[in-house]
Amino acid sequence: MPHSPRGRPNNASRTTCSAKRKAQMLALMDAISPAMLHSFTALLLAHVLADFVFQTNWMATRKADPPVLLLHVLIVFILSNLALGGVWQVAGAITLAHFAIDATKVWVVPQRHRNTFTAFLIDQVAHLLSLIVAVIWWPDAIATGLWSNIAALAFAPALIASGAILTIRAGGFAVGLLTARFSEHLTEESLPDAGRLIGQLERALIFLLIWAGHPAGVGFLVAAKSILRFDAAKDSKAGEYVIIGTLASYGWALAMSYATFALLEIGGPSP
Repeated sequence: MPHSPRGRPNNASRTTCSAKRKAQMLALMDAISPAMLHSFTALLLAHVLADFVFQTNWMATRKADPPVLLLHVLIVFILSNLALGGVWQVAGAITLAHFAIDATKVWVVPQRHRNTFTAFLIDQVAHLLSLIVAVIWWPDAIATGLWSNIAALAFAPALIASGAILTIRAGGFAVGLLTARFSEHLTEESLPDAGRLIGQLERALIFLLIWAGHPAGVGFLVAAKSILRFDAAKDSKAGEYVIIGTLASYGWALAMSYATFALLEIGGPSP
């Protein structure tokens, strides 16, 4: 690759790299059919609603009880079937996979490893892989359902809603699990659920900034929080806890936001 005298890639090199990235994006878009992407988005929305909206804390803490687990997977089936417009065969397969993943987590994984950040990530990746396998096996699933005529119109809103839930709600669980081992060393009390609400608000703002095309605004959020949390930094333990939580929250929000809008770009322009 040709370089400028100072060792930096010149304009021609940057243009070549950009052209390669665009070619790779076009190749990926050709490999994924619109129906496949629409089916995946519908199932993704059903999944995030089932896991992060309709699954209450009561259900999450009692999922090892067979009736509670069955109630959860019943919700998964109802939402998946509704999202696909009545394609119950695919919804049923997704439900069985969801049951197997959750049952493994609550009945096989030891208790000390179950409620950890690593277990959370593995669980969610396994669910996402099951959705991918389903749409590869049934690429035209949503096209055979009741929503076939509006699937293209619903794609962007469904994907943005899924991304928002993953960014805001799922991010709260992820950050909470990551920082749980440090919270027990803190002695200063705070308002009930204040930290959780602050985290949700900051991740929501990051999602909106990325959507609006103003990622530089995230820097202002970092500066604002640094000023507001200045007093906490005087306590080394509290300061380190705030830094870990903030970096984790911002990192999760940025990753989920960019992943959402990358899929949106593959599927077509937003409305």
